[in-house]
Amino acid sequence: MGMSCCFHGKAALPFSAMIMVECIEVGLTTISKAAMMKGMSNFVFVVYYNFLGTVILFPYFASQNLRRNRSPITCSLLSKLFVLGSIGICLLQTCAYAGINYTSPTLATAIGNLIPVITFLLAVILRMEKLDLRNVSSRAKSMGAIIAISGALVVTLYKGPPVLISQKSFKPSRQLLLQQSDWALGCLLLLVTCLSSSIGNIFQASIAKEYPDEVNIVFFYSLFGSIQSALLSFIMERNPSSWKLHHGIEIIAIVYAAVFVAVLRNGIVTWCLRERGPVFVAMYKPLGIVIAVAMGFVFLGDTLYLGSVIGAGAIVTGFYVVTWGQAKEKAETSRVTNVRDLDTITGQKIPLLQNMHV
Repeated sequence: MGMSCCFHGKAALPFSAMIMVECIEVGLTTISKAAMMKGMSNFVFVVYYNFLGTVILFPYFASQNLRRNRSPITCSLLSKLFVLGSIGICLLQTCAYAGINYTSPTLATAIGNLIPVITFLLAVILRMEKLDLRNVSSRAKSMGAIIAISGALVVTLYKGPPVLISQKSFKPSRQLLLQQSDWALGCLLLLVTCLSSSIGNIFQASIAKEYPDEVNIVFFYSLFGSIQSALLSFIMERNPSSWKLHHGIEIIAIVYAAVFVAVLRNGIVTWCLRERGPVFVAMYKPLGIVIAVAMGFVFLGDTLYLGSVIGAGAIVTGFYVVTWGQAKEKAETSRVTNVRDLDTITGQKIPLLQNMHV
């Protein structure tokens, strides 16, 4: 019985880990938005917290490589991690926090539900996923992708009237002066973030399977991403005052992101990508909407708009339709495999029985 409990606990570990990851990510979008509303540059934020995360990771990285016999770090691996850093940190995080700055954490979380759908579409293009419209599962996945993309277009192009207005806000004037063009630009940046995340997850999963050492992967990934984002930020932020921290919330946001995202979240996601694959990691995105709505409304005074509600609902619906199609396809594949195995076993046994009869 003890072994059974241990087995079930180990099987449930990836699920619990990904729930914790979603809470960390929503917390990050909320606290980073609060810091940017105080004037912190999103470019500076990405550089500071990734460099701090790299510094925190270095002692553990060094001690692990000195004490144990680790797999060799090849030039091929470093080049892959360099590309991963440019996708997952420099491009993704720069676009993500710029998008959050123009919109809201709730909208960023809602659009983030496109990640599993985009991952599915990329898998079809790369022939990693089968698509046969004669099957119910394939039709469901296609329909789900269309619904989710339609929801993203609604969120981007239609803001609508406010549905839920909070009495608490750090800068009420910012909500009133927020232009539709800024909102659309923010949505576009968030869509680029989703695409980058899907590509990064697929690429990172292949690296994790080839080189199963989360410590080294996360360290070099963070190091290369920090250097690349720093070079980009020096070009985009030429005002020296932008690099100074003026409020406590800015320091809190940087420390939170370094510890819980650059170190903890990246390590967990790398492990889950190796154990369960990119689709498993992406399927927890809808959980973040409920958390984001509550935190944004309570702590930031975010206004919830009708377009965001309609679009988020369509995105979540499309996501679950795609997930249902994938589950049905997996069940059909498993059933066909079991039938073939049974036929093989039966075919092997019949001659033996015939020989015994003779």
